[in-house]
Amino acid sequence: MSASPALKASQDSPALYGLVLAGGHSTRMHHDKAALQYRGGSQLEHAMELLRPYVARSFVSVRRDQVDDPVRSRFAQIVDTREGLGPIAGILAAQTEHPEVAWLVLACDLPFLEAATLEHLVRSRRPERQATAYRSSYNGQPEPLCAIYEPSTRAAIASYVTSGRDCPRKFLRQADTELLDQPDPRALDNVNTPEEYGSALTSLQSVAGERPARRIEVQYYALLREQAGRSAESVTTTARTPRELYEELRERHPFSLAPEMLRVAVNAEFGDWSQPIGEGDAVVFIPPVAGG
Repeated sequence: MSASPALKASQDSPALYGLVLAGGHSTRMHHDKAALQYRGGSQLEHAMELLRPYVARSFVSVRRDQVDDPVRSRFAQIVDTREGLGPIAGILAAQTEHPEVAWLVLACDLPFLEAATLEHLVRSRRPERQATAYRSSYNGQPEPLCAIYEPSTRAAIASYVTSGRDCPRKFLRQADTELLDQPDPRALDNVNTPEEYGSALTSLQSVAGERPARRIEVQYYALLREQAGRSAESVTTTARTPRELYEELRERHPFSLAPEMLRVAVNAEFGDWSQPIGEGDAVVFIPPVAGG
């Protein structure tokens, strides 16, 4: 059985560990990006599985308050030691914990990333330089969240952060970075908003030819409760958003209210009709009726 690219490289260069950055707040998405599902499992699970053949060990980068989160707790973790720094905090924490290794750093919100792109990155690694990264297919700038950081960057990143800077892209611009062209120009497109999630999901499922079914818990209030003949139900659906779910339910129940007349909450938080919904989510539809 042949060795993986990572294990072959480790014979002549520092070992390569993997780090999936999953410590963000997902503010614009209104839903944990690591928990989003594109292929049946969580995006974090998919990213960790992608990394596995190319690294000796892999970890999830998390904030302190995410340690016990069920999406993240099943994996080995490295906890941020600095707050408010964004992705570079995860890189810094990983290098502090294991200073002798190189790190293949990967954002958790790259649904179009496939094994071929990671394999090309690892095989093109230049351990004598500080980092190996892809050029953005849009502006030619370094892509810092699918890149290899050699041990020689540890002191430089620590100094960079100490000086008040926290942009990993700008760090790579000033570092001795080997820049590569992306084999797949779309591979490193990230997803930050419900609209982008819906578009990415449609694109990926179009290629796969199917949508995964999810189990969603639904609650109704006021007029909707009367028209559905129940206050709650559990449904299996391929809907990706509350709007799609409501349109499916209108085929099952004689709902007379348009979505624009309702408020929607997902997992006890009011949200947007276009936000993503996933396996096990609780969705509530609320008419604007006093006492409903």
